[in-house]
Amino acid sequence: MHKIFVMKEEKFSIAKRLKSFTYAFNGLRVLIKEEHNAWIHLFASLCVVVAGILFKISLMEWVAVVFAIGLVFSFEIINSAVENLSDFVCSERNDLIKKVKDLAAAAVLVSAITAAVIGLIVFIPKIIELL
Repeated sequence: MHKIFVMKEEKFSIAKRLKSFTYAFNGLRVLIKEEHNAWIHLFASLCVVVAGILFKISLMEWVAVVFAIGLVFSFEIINSAVENLSDFVCSERNDLIKKVKDLAAAAVLVSAITAAVIGLIVFIPKIIELL
């Protein structure tokens, strides 16, 4: 039987909203500390930012690059959350859990491919112009 949780209405609290940011920043700390793929994304992001500065990309190109970086990190965070929750729910091998984890990993892959395409669109013309 499923339990139904009823949320009681709370009054708006600036202190509670600010406290929620501490949880979010803790999540970023956990991501960087524990998720090895996040280091790869961070390194790639730093390389792209340096390239953007060196090639003096336009404001709209920066928008695309920053959006792509945010997209990849967002999906990496969601993937990590899904993996951690899946491992908590079921520690032994389970085909359904594997499917869930594979789908979450696929989201990261699609976002990374999208970011790479954006990078190619932005930087290939600049590299060709340089040559």
